[in-house]
Amino acid sequence: MEHANPLLRGNDTTHRFITIGEIMLRLTPPNYEKIRMATSFEASYGGSEANIALALANLGVDSTFFSVVPNNSLGKSAIRMLRSNDVHCTPVILSTPEETPTHRLGSYYLETGYGIRASKVIYDRKNSAITEYDFKKVDIPALLDGFTWLHLSGITPALGPNCRELILDALKAAKEKGLTVSFDGNFRSKLWTWEEARDFCTECLPYVDVLFGIEPYHLWRDENDHGKGDYKDGVPLQPSYEQQDEVFQAFIARYPNIKCIARHVRYAHSGSENSLKAFMWYEGHTFESKLFTFNVLDRVGGGDAFASGFIYAMMHGYRPMDMINFAVASSVIKHTIRGDANITDDVSAIQNLMNMNYDIKR
Repeated sequence: MEHANPLLRGNDTTHRFITIGEIMLRLTPPNYEKIRMATSFEASYGGSEANIALALANLGVDSTFFSVVPNNSLGKSAIRMLRSNDVHCTPVILSTPEETPTHRLGSYYLETGYGIRASKVIYDRKNSAITEYDFKKVDIPALLDGFTWLHLSGITPALGPNCRELILDALKAAKEKGLTVSFDGNFRSKLWTWEEARDFCTECLPYVDVLFGIEPYHLWRDENDHGKGDYKDGVPLQPSYEQQDEVFQAFIARYPNIKCIARHVRYAHSGSENSLKAFMWYEGHTFESKLFTFNVLDRVGGGDAFASGFIYAMMHGYRPMDMINFAVASSVIKHTIRGDANITDDVSAIQNLMNMNYDIKR
């Protein structure tokens, strides 16, 4: 399973991982109820970057999360949940009303889909603590001292101008310090426009080593693109191997600093049954994973479980096909777990699923 990984320092497989983002309160009606029918909500916590830190910590990776939360019971409860899963939260800022006037923890409501009915999300995260904090007070290079891997996403910069500055400053500092940097485009249309996401992600790409979530029509901007070279409207969400390889090759030609690209592809047969596979560009080749078909208990965080599984496999020097299959298997297992994060501490369970000899086609 081992593979010499050019992104890792020598043969060192001991990594210190840090990620930056928002953690939110998640409120879900029980038993697949619709929000308009609900008389109670189940409370949990989640958010893309927090999900990844939590998943990696459960797999034994030294993981740290940086954010800003209000210094109240909600903020402390969110951090307590992460700490209970072995995530280091020492850098997290507990803000005061003077620092973040609205002084609130962002939240979202999840209406879980079932059968032919899709899930629905309602955000309530405007003016959350992380969006109001002045990050000029944070020594970003010092924050990253001693870490080997930084993970960021396109969700945090969508929250506001201060968060965009934070992400760019972190990318630049990480590159200066020689950290491996992974970035997930994670476009959220409820938070910003396609044009805003595309333009900002384009600024980030020169600092990225490992790229996730490659829907490249929102990840680059080139005013000289015309026709075949412009993938804005030309890449299907469920591409063939040949289509994906063409996109990867064009992307790497434009951003040669990127050492690896991985994206998962979902086939939603219903709200309760999905299939997943993934594509990866690595060391000059495009790889395609197995196709997994499975029942869905909770699909929120499936992409984060894919990214965390991929990061784990890469950190531990897995061979290319094992890297991509481990990542998809991690995501599949997460779909059987309620909540945002893949709380799986048995690496062998993921490996066993990864190694199963099935490739179910519909």
